[in-house]
Amino acid sequence: MNTVLDHLRLMARNNAYANERLYDACCRLSQAEFEAERTGFFPSIRETLNHNWEVDRYYLDALKEEGQGLSVFDTPHLASAAELKPAQESADEALIAFCDRMAEGDLDRNVAQDRGKSGVFHETIANTLLHLFQHQIHHRGQVHAMLAGTSVAPPQLDEFFLEFDRHPSAQRFWETG
Repeated sequence: MNTVLDHLRLMARNNAYANERLYDACCRLSQAEFEAERTGFFPSIRETLNHNWEVDRYYLDALKEEGQGLSVFDTPHLASAAELKPAQESADEALIAFCDRMAEGDLDRNVAQDRGKSGVFHETIANTLLHLFQHQIHHRGQVHAMLAGTSVAPPQLDEFFLEFDRHPSAQRFWETG
């Protein structure tokens, strides 16, 4: 890894890998376990995963300058892990594609982010991506902890970067990089 761009591209792939592992676990939950009230920033695994998906779409819209803004939050929440998994995979693929298309000069370019009554703010693409990755990690960790109180064990999510410790399912994300 030689540049900031390389790092961001790997973070996008790590994001997709970790989401895939987490969703594989969540898809093994009963619907009742998926919707059950739990301790976390959001009251259930379902609500937390829907939030991550919403926020990914919000920032992808801003990064790609598509102009949807806050209207991405008008999409109804999906009911099950089986419905959310392909929706999240689509967002993850779009994020990887965005990062792969970036050039070094794009990192400092500002993009508008509609914050409703607070106004429209401009942030660099680099900072927006870093925030998006941190946001995903933050809420995936909450879902991971919530899984500990279910019939499905939380999966290992950090076996991505180190070659000797890389999970076999992570390898395909490296091969496409």
